[in-house]
Amino acid sequence: MQEKAYRSVIKTISWRTVGTIDTMVISYIITGSLVMAASIGSIEVVTKMILYYYHERAWNKIKIGRHKETANDFHI
Repeated sequence: MQEKAYRSVIKTISWRTVGTIDTMVISYIITGSLVMAASIGSIEVVTKMILYYYHERAWNKIKIGRHKETANDFHI
């Protein structure tokens, strides 16, 4: 069972939203500058979305921890 590419895109965007907010908060705490925090967040959101997408697609090809239930599988 494999995920469709658009599912990876949606997961990428939702995860990056959370990750970028985290990065901006940490950057603001460290620098004390909202402008610097926004700059750091805006750069990393693009690069990390690209990296995550390809990471997700690579893991989609790896079978570790996955199984496909057969028609005879049932649970009581």
